[in-house]
Amino acid sequence: MRMPRLRFITPARLKELGIVGMNMRNVRLISENNPRRLFPLVDDKLKTKVMAEAAGIPVPRLLGVVRVQQQVRELVPFLSGQPDFVIKPANGSGGKGILVITGREGEGFVKSDGMVISRADLHRHTSNILSGLFSLGGRADVAMLEERIIFSDVFDGFSFQGVPDIRVIVYKGYPVMAMARLSTVNSRGKANLHQGAVGTGVDIGTGCALLSIQHGTPLKTHPDTGKRLADLVIPEWADCLALASRCHEMTGLGYLGVDIVLDKHRGPVILELNARPGLAIQMANGTGLMVRLAAIDALDQPHESVAERVAFSQASFRSQ
Repeated sequence: MRMPRLRFITPARLKELGIVGMNMRNVRLISENNPRRLFPLVDDKLKTKVMAEAAGIPVPRLLGVVRVQQQVRELVPFLSGQPDFVIKPANGSGGKGILVITGREGEGFVKSDGMVISRADLHRHTSNILSGLFSLGGRADVAMLEERIIFSDVFDGFSFQGVPDIRVIVYKGYPVMAMARLSTVNSRGKANLHQGAVGTGVDIGTGCALLSIQHGTPLKTHPDTGKRLADLVIPEWADCLALASRCHEMTGLGYLGVDIVLDKHRGPVILELNARPGLAIQMANGTGLMVRLAAIDALDQPHESVAERVAFSQASFRSQ
């Protein structure tokens, strides 16, 4: 079912479609399912990484952490044997402050968009992270140095100059809705919808593409590559869903967004978690979340194992 453009829909029609709005998300989903004491586990990406590694959940390898300004001058020597890497704020949000270096050019560093920055630029960016420029609430932060994900060839042509990811909404341990977030020129290589990435709904049952949107407007082809977006099929799909489902036990959160990347060599890897996932995923799927959430709430006996929860979701929420 193709969902009409939201600005033309009455409140009654939105309710009929099962669309979850911001108020319902904040009051009904986040407040009732996510105790505030658990938020730091996902808001702080360094804590998330340590927790995931302890639980045996694959994440990008941590190269190091810059905690104080005095360590910034040691950054380049420390990374001398690392041709590519990622620098990100531990408490950033919306993809802000993430710097992806794909290689070297002389003494310069090549970003994912092909631009070359200097050592001074690298130092400045890291200092800005420490000062809290990109963090939630502007608080002082730390800079994480991570290995760069080499994404799977399956995304060739579906994403431009950046690492595409897969956002899975998990409710009480059940994966209920998913989309691929595909970077564009407009998003400057970031897989962030607010910055202009393409959101392509993914069928929970099959891993096949559904609808695609950019800035709320439907698309059939990628705006930069011309690739037909409906042709996208996510490999290892059941493994992706199982990985997302495991994050429920790991965090204790009942409603969360799990961001997964497909590494060319390692397969599905958790990039980060979100205790307040956005709602545009409904547009990319052409349906609302509420019906799926209600189906889980109606279960007489929730499934205990990850495999059972994934099997239930794939059978119940299949779109095609």
